Amino acid sequence: MSMIFLVLLGPPVLFIILGIVGLLLKNKKMAKLFFILAGVYLLVGLGICGVMLSNFSLDTK
Repeated sequence: MSMIFLVLLGPPVLFIILGIVGLLLKNKKMAKLFFILAGVYLLVGLGICGVMLSNFSLDTK
């Protein structure tokens, strides 16, 4: 269970940290890229891991 949370939140946190480092180094293009990657990964991770965590099933039987 904790591994799912690590996969869900680990990379977006790392990407946000890298984006902040890019802002501090005055590299706005790199910072923008990492902030967008963090948002996309968080959105996809919440969708996939959220379904796994909630035991959601599309079984219509």
